[in-house]
Amino acid sequence: MRALLIRDLRLAFRSGGGFGLGLAFFLLVAVLVPLGVGPQGSTLALIAPGILWVGALLACLLSLDRIFALDFEDGSLDLLTTSPIPLEGMVAVKALAHWLVTGLPLTVCAPVLGVLLNLPAAGYGWLVLSLGLGTPALSVIGAFGAALTVGVKRGGLLLSLLVLPLYVPTLIFGAEVVKRGALGMEVATPLMLLAGITLGASAMLPFASAAAIRITLR
Repeated sequence: MRALLIRDLRLAFRSGGGFGLGLAFFLLVAVLVPLGVGPQGSTLALIAPGILWVGALLACLLSLDRIFALDFEDGSLDLLTTSPIPLEGMVAVKALAHWLVTGLPLTVCAPVLGVLLNLPAAGYGWLVLSLGLGTPALSVIGAFGAALTVGVKRGGLLLSLLVLPLYVPTLIFGAEVVKRGALGMEVATPLMLLAGITLGASAMLPFASAAAIRITLR
């Protein structure tokens, strides 16, 4: 499983489709929103938590179709399904690789982009914490959507339509954590719900994804 993780990370960095594209999109969102909304600091501070979370969500969405599609096209997915590695473990490793390439860099860079959106100082720690807890759920849910659409030609739009509704709870609670933290309010409830979504998705969706891949490859 470690070899599979290293392989996926090497492929992601060589192609540049996940790491660079996600960060570039996240940066564009943080730069363009102040230009469109206006330079008013109070307005930007009000919408910053939601904008940062929407940007991170869409940046993760950009590379979801690469999780299984390339392996399906070159036949590697058939070999992986017959390897000693459980298919559920393979799905979990691929979701982890996606998070390491997209979610983790977005989490690290988010405070820098928060400066562009005039995020209150009290919200920076909560922004990093919420993204650190929430972005793994985005990768696991995205892997489930990618498993459902693997083998579908030009399935990127279908993948987005399937995954976006499942992303909504993570988006709501993640942005709520940052908003409440920036205002000095209690954040325990949305933070626990966000952690619960990530733990629940990580526990159940690899099995659902593996089942979807088995059905596709029959």
